[in-house]
Amino acid sequence: MTNQPPLRHPCPPGACDCGREQLLDGPAEGRRILLLTREEEKRLVERLENLKDLDDLHHLQGRLYQNLGIRVHIAPGYNEVRTMRGIVIELEALPGLCRKTRQAIPAAIRRGLERNPQVAYRLLDAHDLLGGA
Repeated sequence: MTNQPPLRHPCPPGACDCGREQLLDGPAEGRRILLLTREEEKRLVERLENLKDLDDLHHLQGRLYQNLGIRVHIAPGYNEVRTMRGIVIELEALPGLCRKTRQAIPAAIRRGLERNPQVAYRLLDAHDLLGGA
């Protein structure tokens, strides 16, 4: 008798294009994204909103990929970066990743950058946009 970890509940029909059903029929390796339940998603969003520094952000990016297979790319936009909206936050396409989660993770990171602008400045400096100023 094995204990299965709780899986994310299905989205209402027609409300999401996550492909949860195909993952349930496939191999167990692809199902790790389904371990992100709504409660765990709330904890993740709270953690992303309370970023401490740039290293913390990179650590969270690594943990998201390691535990759930979610790749998050964060970089300055192509034009000027005047607000946090100028920072591009993208999630790679991943089967099983709910539409709401695909929107919630970048929004939480953006809120975390707004709460702690030093992280955003370090991010911009890491991409050499401040030119060592």
